[in-house]
Amino acid sequence: PAVAAAMRLGAVLGALRPALPLLLGLSLGCSLSLLRASWSHGAAEERCLAPGRPAPPGHGAPPEAAEAGPGPGHAAFRPRIVPYYRDPNKPYKKVLRTRYIQTELGFHERLFVAVLTSKATMNTLAVAVNKTVAHHFPRLLYFTGLRSAKVPHGMVLVAHGDERPIWLMYETMNYIHQHFGSDYDWFYIMQDDTYAQAEQVKALVTHLSINQDVYLGRAEEFIGGDEQARYCHGGFGYLLSRSLLLKLHPHLDSCRNEILSVRPDEWLGRCIIDFLGITCVSQLQGQHYHTYELAKNTEPEKEEEEEFQAALAVHPVSDMTLMYRLHKQFSRIQLDRAYQEIQDLQMQIRNLTALTPAGEAGVTWPVGINAPFLPKSRFEVISWDYFTEQHLFSCPDGSPKCELSGASKADVGEIIESALEQLNRRYQPLLRFSKRQLLNGYRRFDPTRGMEYTLDLLLEAVTQKGHSHVLAKRVSLVRPLSKVEIIPMPYVTEATRVQLVLPLTVQDLDYVANFLDMFAMNTLDTHDNALLTLLFVYHPYDAQRVSQVDVFAGVKAMVGELEKRYAEVKIPWISVKTEVPSQVKLMDIVSKKHPVDTLFFLTSVWTEINMEFLNRCRMNTISNWQVFFPVHFQEFNPALVYRGEQTASSSTDFLRDGHFDRHSFAEACFYNSDYMTARTKLAADILDRDDVLESMEVFDVFLHYSGLHLFRAVEPGLVQKYTLRSCNPRLSEELYHRCVLSNLEGLASRSHLAMALFEQEQANST
Repeated sequence: PAVAAAMRLGAVLGALRPALPLLLGLSLGCSLSLLRASWSHGAAEERCLAPGRPAPPGHGAPPEAAEAGPGPGHAAFRPRIVPYYRDPNKPYKKVLRTRYIQTELGFHERLFVAVLTSKATMNTLAVAVNKTVAHHFPRLLYFTGLRSAKVPHGMVLVAHGDERPIWLMYETMNYIHQHFGSDYDWFYIMQDDTYAQAEQVKALVTHLSINQDVYLGRAEEFIGGDEQARYCHGGFGYLLSRSLLLKLHPHLDSCRNEILSVRPDEWLGRCIIDFLGITCVSQLQGQHYHTYELAKNTEPEKEEEEEFQAALAVHPVSDMTLMYRLHKQFSRIQLDRAYQEIQDLQMQIRNLTALTPAGEAGVTWPVGINAPFLPKSRFEVISWDYFTEQHLFSCPDGSPKCELSGASKADVGEIIESALEQLNRRYQPLLRFSKRQLLNGYRRFDPTRGMEYTLDLLLEAVTQKGHSHVLAKRVSLVRPLSKVEIIPMPYVTEATRVQLVLPLTVQDLDYVANFLDMFAMNTLDTHDNALLTLLFVYHPYDAQRVSQVDVFAGVKAMVGELEKRYAEVKIPWISVKTEVPSQVKLMDIVSKKHPVDTLFFLTSVWTEINMEFLNRCRMNTISNWQVFFPVHFQEFNPALVYRGEQTASSSTDFLRDGHFDRHSFAEACFYNSDYMTARTKLAADILDRDDVLESMEVFDVFLHYSGLHLFRAVEPGLVQKYTLRSCNPRLSEELYHRCVLSNLEGLASRSHLAMALFEQEQANST
């Protein structure tokens, strides 16, 4: 029996042996959690109080509530929930939310820069500041006492009307507090004879706490004053925190009346010290405000001192040329630092990659850039575009060969030059290369890393002894994707009125009823700020018979019914007689009948208008800046897609059986003023050749005759049912070809067409 029991025990242990690590881990985890709970309970019961501190709240209060004090620091940063209360005695009013969440949460912009200038230096030093560092700061304004007759282009100038230095400083501080005090965390004040390293200043404020009163700059002693008090020298710029500006503003009037000083920076420093008790410092929270004072006849290119290279601000700058030379030198210093940092990072990547399982084979080229995209199927293969120095063999219009010009030509030339520079850097002084010819060139855009190039170059190599040899060499280059940049855009609102323009021909009569129903349901019923103008395009034959038979009589009756149903709505129409309904000619007529600030939405009869898209039309169209050409979603032919089955209508099938029609430019959002400006340039170019307009669309007018941004993007809010559009053969060859392609690609997807052909062949074979 003992032997049998031992055998059974051994069998049980053998069965449990794989689970022993799991059981031990569970036991150890439970034991540690119980032990930690007992420690936490003991620490909560034996909390000690410092002498003089009031007793904590009752045991039911959480520790955070016991430690949170009423100080300003906690009140500024602890989130609070504002309960919603509606007074039943007052009528309901829609609550308007802020456009951006940072506005509702009370976030501020980071840095505001004020440049103090004068009438004498506005067109010299101030312009130099504007051209060198202004575009690096998020917001920069120039303040002066008196302004010249003509303000330099691209500068936002505030004139106070008095050249007295103390008055200028007083008015500037008042203006900053009134207009920007609640929008920014930091305020940097500099003079126009100061060169500031913008990127260094921006990096400085990111390392400082906004919960302190900061007066940071180059600390200077007052003449004959307190040895402990310091003011910030205005020539080297100084930094003020928002909290200090808010506390200082109530005392500015007293400072103006009580403090006498010749220098505005001394006056401001004395004001801050007397009323706030804060002195200027050159070091705060581990951050140093480095400055450098320029001597006379200084050569910036020869300055190699560490103090110069680390300076955030340099003063005094006597003329524009010196400002530009300083900017060039500091840009070179920053570039050298960036290249050195890249080399250090690449070395670290190589060293660390050697320790990975892949070893040195895991190092990608170039080091630090993402590896090339690996396609998972043949449909994801990124194709290469072939080019030479004169031609490109993958053209935007689909033609097999086109001339290399514009940005593409500049790109190819820069790549060849860069390849030669890299080769000479690697092989000199043993060999020196010069280009004979570009044999083959290939490029492709990899969305994971950037533009890739492969060049076959015919080179002439010259040795140190003067011997030359011609050889062919293949090089690979990558233009990596750089840091994503947020482009500043003007602020627009959703309250702008949209003027819809709908051209109608005889072929469109079957679809007008559905368009008007959708317009009434999505705009008139919802009281959206949108109006509609109809454009009746009569054929000359129909125009002659309009008194007997009006082809648009039914449409006019529908418009009358809408105006009766909505008494406050008027839908005007314009009648036009033409054989070729050119989009540009039609817009010329509509443009003259509306104000210049009108926001047009040029639409088609197959479009279903909705509020979501109208808001995007308002947001994406910016006067004198951007026009919007949406790409609508075109549904496929249901007879080919479903082949007698019921059409899918669930939300999960939204935008499934169709495609975005990139051949159509029928929809467009733009301002009338922008169209009139571009149209004027077009008229000067074509003179009296109106036949050219028949080969153009509104998109072509903005593309070739305006300097605006053309925003072309897919728009899921514009969904069109399938219909076979009639293509007017009297249009230009390009427009007619584009219309035919739109019809063909709108039939069905490749898989649906293949299935239809397969079923047809089966039916024919039987």
